[in-house]
Parts: sequence; C-alpha cells; structure tokens
Amino acid sequence: MGDHKEQPLRVGAAVRRRRRALELTLAVVAERSGLSVPFLSQIENERARPSRSSLEKVADALRTTAVELLAAADPACSVDVVHAEGPEPDYAPRMRSLVRGHHQMHAQEFTGDHDAGREFQYRNDQLMYVADGAVDVEAEGRAYRLGRGDTLYLTGGVRHRWRATVPDTRVVVVAVAEHIEALQDRPRQ
Repeated sequence: MGDHKEQPLRVGAAVRRRRRALELTLAVVAERSGLSVPFLSQIENERARPSRSSLEKVADALRTTAVELLAAADPACSVDVVHAEGPEPDYAPRMRSLVRGHHQMHAQEFTGDHDAGREFQYRNDQLMYVADGAVDVEAEGRAYRLGRGDTLYLTGGVRHRWRATVPDTRVVVVAVAEHIEALQDRPRQ
C-alpha cells in the first residue's frame, strides 16, 4: 500500500536534470528529438507522460537511454519514515539526516554543539528551526539570537555561521537540495 514501487515514475525531473547537465535548451532537445518544445516542457513539468517511443526520442537527444532516464526517475508518490534514535547517553554533538535519498529537499537535525567557525553558503534557500535550546547566528554581517521555537529563513547565497549557546540544543535545518535550480532570477554571489 505505501510502497512507492507500485506508483508511476516521474521521469520529467530526470529529463530536466540530464538536459541541464548537458547544458542544452529545450529548443535543442526538440530539434534533436523531433518533438515540440511545449511537449518537452510538459514532460519536464510532469504535465505529460511520454509514450515509450517519445521517451526513446528524448533519451537519444540527451545521449542516454530510456532505461537510464527511468532509472533516474523519481517515484510519483513515496512515503519514507525516519525514526528517531534512542537517547544519546554521552550527549555528544551529532547530526542526522531527516530525509533519505535524492530528493528536492534536504532536512537535518543538529544536536549539541556546532562548529561556530565554519561558514556556510548554500545555493538555494533554507530554513533553520530551533527545536530546543538557543543559537547565535551571524548572517551577512548581522547577528541574530534564536531561542526555542524561533526560525530563521536564509535565501540562497547568504553566507552564515551559527553556534549553539545552550547545552543539548537541537536545530533542524531544511533546505532546497543543491541539485535543484530553484533560484533562476536571483543573482548569486
């Protein structure tokens, strides 16, 4: 019932990733495949499901195979539970992923101290949520103090660093995955 293998695959994201990796426009793929730009756009945006023949034409235009595109496709519906681990007896700083696999979003939970000297800069937007404790964040030259329940939203490209200021602090960071081109109109630094 919850098995994503029973669901149809979303091949559009795989087509888009391959096309962008080759730095091709939709027009070039349309010319190579004999398919229209609007149809290719519908495939990439999951508004059309290509026939086997059309998928093979797209694959040829992208210098791959239909089998490879299907293998790289995302399940249309999936559910994946990541259970919390047991209590940590030594309260050592740790990080755990809250989302497994290759998805459009990543989420991580940080518990305990964090390397305050390390600066981060992500390509896409992210949200930081303080589940327990408190953190100090420096972003774009400004300091922010966050307590339990506070959130901080950072747009892609913002340089920042943070540190826990209370023992056993838990911070959840959710971000658009780096392989996603989420910021097309915003200049990057």
